[in-house]
Amino acid sequence: MAKVELSNAIQDYLKELYKLHAAGERATTTELARRMGVSPPSATAMIKKLAELGLVAHTPYKGATLTDEGERTALEVVRHHRLLEQYLAQTLGLSLDAVHAEADRLEHALSEELEAHIDKTLGY
Repeated sequence: MAKVELSNAIQDYLKELYKLHAAGERATTTELARRMGVSPPSATAMIKKLAELGLVAHTPYKGATLTDEGERTALEVVRHHRLLEQYLAQTLGLSLDAVHAEADRLEHALSEELEAHIDKTLGY
């Protein structure tokens, strides 16, 4: 089965869900909407879409949890973000204030080839 191209919004939601779970917090629609800066109905619609894609398991009024595939995808986005932050700070000398925002923009466009090159440049 071919890998489906996921939108930036989907990747951002998966990343936030991952961060919530990593912090030991429940991923409720309300909390996710707050973190994403959207309305609860918008977050609910995205959760339903993620569930249809098999990336989350959702129980109404209980929250959402990442499936194995959703967690793999979220971890890839988080990895891209962290590599980019390190690269931008260490190699290009950008300030810590600037690297996060730049990494947020670039994490979605990073190819696997460039990811491997950045990883090698940073010494793995």
